[in-house]
Amino acid sequence: MARKPPTKPRKNASQERSRATVDALVEATARILVREGFEKTSTNRIAEIAGVSVGSLYQYFPSKEALVVAVIDRHNDEIMQIVRAAFVEVADMPIEKAVRRLVTVAIEAHHIDPDLHRVLAEQIPRSGRLAEVEAFNHEVHGLVRTYLENHRKEMRKIDPGLAAFMCVSAIEAVAHNTVLNPAEMLSEKMVRTLVDETTRMVVGYLK
Repeated sequence: MARKPPTKPRKNASQERSRATVDALVEATARILVREGFEKTSTNRIAEIAGVSVGSLYQYFPSKEALVVAVIDRHNDEIMQIVRAAFVEVADMPIEKAVRRLVTVAIEAHHIDPDLHRVLAEQIPRSGRLAEVEAFNHEVHGLVRTYLENHRKEMRKIDPGLAAFMCVSAIEAVAHNTVLNPAEMLSEKMVRTLVDETTRMVVGYLK
């Protein structure tokens, strides 16, 4: 059985200069993944694009797989920062308005870098980051459930846990598939239509 490449960083970047090096390496990895794909990505190529030596790369990352994991973690963190802020924003909104805002944010978050999102969707299973992604999903379910529990009077009688699962599954599927589908799905007109239709579907389910 082939030995699995190490994916944990060798050390954390604590100084400003070292953080800049790590950021450059992670950004270079993301660019190469999008342009050339995982198979053609190499530590030599990453170091070249980042403008650092291969030796400097190996001070922080033991393999290209470790750098891909860093890209995945950075991308997920960017998305979750947007999602968390959205739930603070909608906390006191009525359901229809809140759902519309959350659907909009979900689609926007997936479009932070759609080309990278497509590549990472393929790489997450092989990177061993499924547990981390599941933790993000669990957090989102918790945020939705808390919102729904606080707005029970606007809903039909339904278990908040089940409702949260259904809402997250529906919204995530739409947002994710807009990225995986052809470019016409990303037009402003299509996004507005998707927001309208997904909002109608979710609000209809809840009420």
